[in-house]
Amino acid sequence: MHVSELQRLGADIKLNGHVASIKGATKLSGTDVMATDLRASSALVLAAMVAEGETSIHRIYHLDRGYEKLEKKLEAVGAKIERLKE
Repeated sequence: MHVSELQRLGADIKLNGHVASIKGATKLSGTDVMATDLRASSALVLAAMVAEGETSIHRIYHLDRGYEKLEKKLEAVGAKIERLKE
């Protein structure tokens, strides 16, 4: 399910059954995306960090279950993350 969300950011991913083919060197652009589980959430955060523009990731409660103080850790390496209430 998270492949479609990464594609919304501009990722060039093709699915063939249970195999994903990913073409690199694609420019990602910020947009609104929705996290579906812990791994999807972390993938979306990493993709958003390299995307141009702003990305809003909805349903981040998955991250809170899997990572403690993730935004603080990522801010320590230069990420600009703001937690908003919907």
